[in-house]
Amino acid sequence: MADAAEQEEPEVYRQYRFALPEGATDLLLVRHGESAPARLDAPAPRVDGHSDPELAPEGRTQAEQLADRLVHEHIDAIYVTTLRRTAETAAPLAARLGLEPRVEPDLREVYLGEWEGVAFRKYVGEHHPTAVQMFLEQRWDVIPEAESNAAFASRVKAGLDRIVAAHPGQRVVVVVHGGVIGQALALATGASTFSFLGADNASISQIVAMPAPWVVRRFNDTAHLDPAFTLVPTPLT
Repeated sequence: MADAAEQEEPEVYRQYRFALPEGATDLLLVRHGESAPARLDAPAPRVDGHSDPELAPEGRTQAEQLADRLVHEHIDAIYVTTLRRTAETAAPLAARLGLEPRVEPDLREVYLGEWEGVAFRKYVGEHHPTAVQMFLEQRWDVIPEAESNAAFASRVKAGLDRIVAAHPGQRVVVVVHGGVIGQALALATGASTFSFLGADNASISQIVAMPAPWVVRRFNDTAHLDPAFTLVPTPLT
């Protein structure tokens, strides 16, 4: 007859599933919805030198789709920047959750100097030599009077550090800009400055800040923008 030790079940070890570490801040970085088309004959207003267009109708639809995606999540705070396209994107979700968005000025978009506003879209679309140089050298300040990589990285980190310090153990939605998301993920991963450019409008990227190191959990999640998206809640773990 086998003894008791022989009858015991063997020890098993399941594959690790990520769990938010105690005290970590879960940052959901959302790019604003599509902004209004730039026009040479009617440039957008400026805020502290930055172009400040409103959302396009498509962007307002994306903001509602974003709210559909996140309304079932436990969210402790919502942050926006000084530029209205972020506030307009956050508004539907904030209304449904009963949260008042907070403003973090240091997370405004990279300053593009002489190309701020319509010029940037125009010259990038035309493959202007300076635009080509910007992407090859991965430097914003090849554009005359634009913000340097170092200055931009410094203020983005400062803004995110303040949010992390204010929300240990909480989940925070931070509605920002494409350049800011790229810079945040570059800071988190040590990647080159332009490695994570191209986040789609109303996309979700995720950083877990512990407060150090930062761990990237997702980039450019746009499932909620798919026409086939279902409203059945799927937790963002």
